[in-house]
Amino acid sequence: MTSPAAFAATAALMSEPPRAAMLQALLSGEALTAGELARVAGIGAPAASAHLARLVEGGLVAVHRQGRHRYHRLASEEVAAALETLGGLAAAVAPPGRRWPHGEAFRRARLCYDHLAGRLGVALHAGLTGSGWITPAPGGWAATAAGETGLAGLGVDLAAARQARRFACDCMDWSERRAHLAGGLGREIAACCLRRHWLSRLPGETADDPMARRRLALTPEGARQLGEALGIDA
Repeated sequence: MTSPAAFAATAALMSEPPRAAMLQALLSGEALTAGELARVAGIGAPAASAHLARLVEGGLVAVHRQGRHRYHRLASEEVAAALETLGGLAAAVAPPGRRWPHGEAFRRARLCYDHLAGRLGVALHAGLTGSGWITPAPGGWAATAAGETGLAGLGVDLAAARQARRFACDCMDWSERRAHLAGGLGREIAACCLRRHWLSRLPGETADDPMARRRLALTPEGARQLGEALGIDA
């Protein structure tokens, strides 16, 4: 367990609303410029640069240069999992009767960094375990022989999934408060669904909506494929 001072310092990085909005936007898994994050946070460029500098220094955000541009993304999958868990805690301690504020589309299907979340992500996890495609393993999950065949048949790149630090692990879902699948396998399943147009990105409601880049919709073909393979009822 980290020291109380280090714990408090990391928590403080997330406590300012502009930084929280930036971190929520980066949960899309995309790398964004300071200008894009400034618009999301509703602040000017100098203030955005100062907030981003603190997030980078604190290890929550990584930055890389490409030509004249600087792009920001979450520093790791662990940061994404912590943000998703914190969102779940915030929902759990909200006053009784408070409505879900982000719309049903966001609750149905969204990205959590590089993997699927929301009701679809939870259903996918249940389908993979229920079909016997993944089985418990130290630190997470392993693919069974049936899972290897089934996932490869769907077009999931298992070799790429195995290159991740963790092949498959649980991530507590913010809205559903049940686990969805993270790790290399979660990433490659999401990538496969987007590549095959089984999932499509939904446009943001406003240009500065921090959730805009995370919303997904299951296409009719996606519903058919996932339903036939894993028994997911879309």
